[in-house]
Parts: sequence; structure tokens; C-alpha cells
Amino acid sequence: MEKKFNVGDKVRWNSEAGSVSGTIIKIHTKDFDYKGYTHHATKEEPQYEIKSSKTDHIAAHKGSALTKL
Repeated sequence: MEKKFNVGDKVRWNSEAGSVSGTIIKIHTKDFDYKGYTHHATKEEPQYEIKSSKTDHIAAHKGSALTKL
């Protein structure tokens, strides 16, 4: 089952550089283009835009990649 999150939730995910934490700033429920790639999202399996708490980097991830803090 897909994990569900809300805008404002603090989450953590793994990246090439290690564990990263941030705040969800947007929830996508339809396919969207981001950084040159089409990210697939549905109402049942949304993708989340997260702003890193250490940098201003924005990442997009499925709920299965996130852990709520």
C-alpha cells in the first residue's frame, strides 16, 4: 500500500549522497514534467515535491521512497 503524505509534512529519503530530509511542498496526482523527465503520478499513487531542509534543492518522489519524521 502506498504511503500518503500532506503538504507541510517533514519526510526523509535516500539519495546518492545519503539520507536527506525536507518538507513536502506540493502533491502531484497527474503526470508532470520535472527537470526534463515525465514523472508518473495518479490519485492512488501521487508524487511529492519536497524541499530539502539543508539546501533549496527540490526533489520529486513517490510515497514509497519517503519516511515521515
